[in-house]
Amino acid sequence: MEDKKVNIIAATTVIALIIFIIVARVLLKLSKAFFLIAGADVAVILAVFSCVLIRRRYNRRRTLLETKLVSEGRELRIEYSFLRKVAGVPIRFRFKELEEATDNFQALLGQGASASVFKGILSDGTPVAVKRIDEQEHGEKEFRAEVAAIASVQHVNLVRLIGYCIVPGGPRFLVHDYIPNGSLDHWIFPTTRRSGNSPGGCLSWNLRYRVAIDVAKALSYLHNDCRSRVLHLDVKPENILLDENYRAIVADFGLSKLMTRDQSRVITTIRGTRGYLAPEWLLERGVSEKCDIYSYGMVLLEMIGGRRNVCLIEHGNDKSKRKWQYFPKIVNEKMKEGKFMEVVDQRLVDAGDIDERQVRRLANVAFWCIQERTRLRPSMSQVIEMLEGRVTVDEPPDTQMVIVDLLSIDEEEADGGHGKRRIAALVSEMDRNLPASSTCSVTMSVLSGR
Repeated sequence: MEDKKVNIIAATTVIALIIFIIVARVLLKLSKAFFLIAGADVAVILAVFSCVLIRRRYNRRRTLLETKLVSEGRELRIEYSFLRKVAGVPIRFRFKELEEATDNFQALLGQGASASVFKGILSDGTPVAVKRIDEQEHGEKEFRAEVAAIASVQHVNLVRLIGYCIVPGGPRFLVHDYIPNGSLDHWIFPTTRRSGNSPGGCLSWNLRYRVAIDVAKALSYLHNDCRSRVLHLDVKPENILLDENYRAIVADFGLSKLMTRDQSRVITTIRGTRGYLAPEWLLERGVSEKCDIYSYGMVLLEMIGGRRNVCLIEHGNDKSKRKWQYFPKIVNEKMKEGKFMEVVDQRLVDAGDIDERQVRRLANVAFWCIQERTRLRPSMSQVIEMLEGRVTVDEPPDTQMVIVDLLSIDEEEADGGHGKRRIAALVSEMDRNLPASSTCSVTMSVLSGR
């Protein structure tokens, strides 16, 4: 625009000078004054042409140099981005980039209590899942925990953090790889509601068994092979994703804790999902990797039965008749009666592609994982060996199913009953099973779902 303006001024000046020479020739004839005016005007015209030519040459060189610098800068940014991805270092995105990638956050993949996940496509064509953490009270803590936990871990069965975005005074964003087949709950629970075009169905038994091994390998890596041990603390089907080959990817590290090698357990606020919290966590005895193992055992039972480990049975509007149904207790009773196949997901039984020996092995491993005594629970590396058939899976000891009492106390508290006396009795009973600790209190509010 500036060059066009300069050219217009130059052309106007030259035309005006030429007209001035013609007028002087007519009025002054061939006098001495005319030749002086004509010479001065020609000199100015030549000067204008010279300036225009010099300016055009300068602009051409500047354009070439800018093009070269832009090209080199783009190449440097691409190389920098490539090196960051290779090194696993998260990229800090601008909010505008995420807005464009997600089409203004239109494609909702899932939603929780404090976060929503959207599908997006980056400028280089990479499909991503953008997690927006909205809750202010727990959002910052959850954000820091997730970034700290997964920024430095690299495992085929763990979700990869591509980048993040912080909006001052607003939500925070995490950018992950997009996992096409959604979460495991859509593939094992027949009544799970799916939003939009999210995939789902009935996962075959062979794929369920392979998912169990994949998740065990991911948790074993977190517990044993990271520089600082990582406790996931929210293992459940909603946080297990399935890729295009139905391999498991463990995600959502919002409740994670880091432990040094010399720590056996850490104290943390109770916050999780009903049915997956280990008893020692509910009794505020601190958390360890054994809490993840307990949650993992619950997931195994849910994959076997195709149903939630805890559900509330309603009887119309009559609250006095509603009760909690605890699936692990049902499985335990059916195994004692020799009717184990009655608790297996009926869709798998109808399909006829189920290996009963594998089902029993998976169930036995699950009951080892949900033992109330933490020392009886196997490590995740031992779980892998049992699932892969490298070691014999012994029959697990009978568990007291203390969580059933915790759920019934929760129900009594909601109805104004005398749950506190039962809590005291339960704590006394748990003291004989759980490691000693200087404090013991139960917060029943954590049993409400997230």
